[in-house]
Amino acid sequence: MNRKLDFYLEWLATAVCIVGALFTSLNYYPLGPILLNVGTLIWLVVAIMWRKPSLIVINATILVIYTVGLIVKLL
Repeated sequence: MNRKLDFYLEWLATAVCIVGALFTSLNYYPLGPILLNVGTLIWLVVAIMWRKPSLIVINATILVIYTVGLIVKLL
């Protein structure tokens, strides 16, 4: 079983995003949004590895939105 790095990263990102969404729905702030940021960042790395413009755009956009939201809320 020879898996490539992107395989593990995509599943790690998926798991982190799911946990982040769960924590956000349970109002564990700021842990939920931070986990969503981390998961989205990992997904962005995977999208770049795959050279998929649509995934790069959506994940980069979501990452900016989550980051701005955290900054505004925490300042």
